[in-house]
Amino acid sequence: MPAQLTLAAPLDVPPAEVSPYLERLWNQELEGSTGAATFTLIVWEPSWLEQQLVRLGRIDGPIRGLDRDDALEAAREAVPECGLPFSTAPMDPRLTWKLGALAGDHTAEDLRGQFVESAISGHMPRRLITLAPTLDASLALETMVAAYCPLPQEQGAGEACGDVIVLRGGIGALQQGLPLLQPLVGSDLPCWVWWNSSLDEPAEMLEALAPPPRRLVIDTSLGNPARCLQVLVDHIDRGQAVNDLNWLRLRSWRESLAMVFDPPSRRDALAHVVQMDIDVEGDHPVKGLLLAAWLADRLGWHLVDSQVIEEGGIAAEFQRTDGATVRFRLMPVPMGHPKAHPGAIVGLRLICQPPERAALCVILCSESGGCMRLESGGMASMQLVEEVVPLPEEKEEVELARLLGGGHDTTNPLLAAAAPVALDLLPQPAGAG
Repeated sequence: MPAQLTLAAPLDVPPAEVSPYLERLWNQELEGSTGAATFTLIVWEPSWLEQQLVRLGRIDGPIRGLDRDDALEAAREAVPECGLPFSTAPMDPRLTWKLGALAGDHTAEDLRGQFVESAISGHMPRRLITLAPTLDASLALETMVAAYCPLPQEQGAGEACGDVIVLRGGIGALQQGLPLLQPLVGSDLPCWVWWNSSLDEPAEMLEALAPPPRRLVIDTSLGNPARCLQVLVDHIDRGQAVNDLNWLRLRSWRESLAMVFDPPSRRDALAHVVQMDIDVEGDHPVKGLLLAAWLADRLGWHLVDSQVIEEGGIAAEFQRTDGATVRFRLMPVPMGHPKAHPGAIVGLRLICQPPERAALCVILCSESGGCMRLESGGMASMQLVEEVVPLPEEKEEVELARLLGGGHDTTNPLLAAAAPVALDLLPQPAGAG
């Protein structure tokens, strides 16, 4: 087990004094300690939903910037009050926007950047820098610094592992304070940038925080679907190491599908897919498109056409390597209690027609009884294989910790191949070039 780290309360330091203070900290107060030879982690941590819910008095402070079960439940309760569909995910940025229009003036202590999830601290980041924009856009820049060390019973009490830096204030103040970051990010260690928010937020801030060769972590479930996929593709095209938490949540779907077709009697059926259907929660299609794109790339399909259909769905046509057609449908499904992130997959159906054999229908569902729509339509004449996909509800910090532990200095090649296909699958609005 990695050592659990303890964090002292940060000290308020004037912005211009951050670098000199850190120099004194390591050269004098922590003399003899070089710090952990690991990595730098920069986190864009607006926590807009948590800030709004605290402001409205719907949850208690302090503001911590970590996944909170009470915040998710409060967000779900607010969905109908804000006039949004019941299938709106609690982390949907549109809900946060609606909450921002409601009156409320509750305040709470802001401790973003001071709580370090144990899954992350276990990797002992050498430097953790948190940018915490506030709802009050006029708030001036505040900077705080602290050293954190292993617990005495785990390692030497005087052996400092790293330091924590928090920049807090209005977005304008944070933008003006960006020059402070450059001297704080050394070139001798890898640097990760976790954009822990919607990709609809200012592109210039993302570009400033995450230039190559820094490793970028995003979540394509948060923001306009076209914007999310475009950001993903653009950074991959630059050769940057990009990690998508939305893609990581597809792991169990990819593994379950592979297991279904693992028996020798079914392997050949994958070469004869004629139809693929995916249902997703609500109207955010990116996760479903990434799953479809991954399968299309693995099987060598060529995208012919894609278009919007009734009820907000997407229809597409692929061509297999043998020239046969594969029809694809992605449909939004209303859910009364959606998962935390927009666009979670409800079910997947593959219909295969091998020559001189009975057709095979494979249905994967996120829960038993959740795929009635996919079970309809002529299944009696086919061999039916139906499985429930285990979906662990892991917090974002745990997913991030898995990335940090694995290195990942390049983009996952499966994601790199699937991302541009997913972008092409998303129909352009009428009139777009």
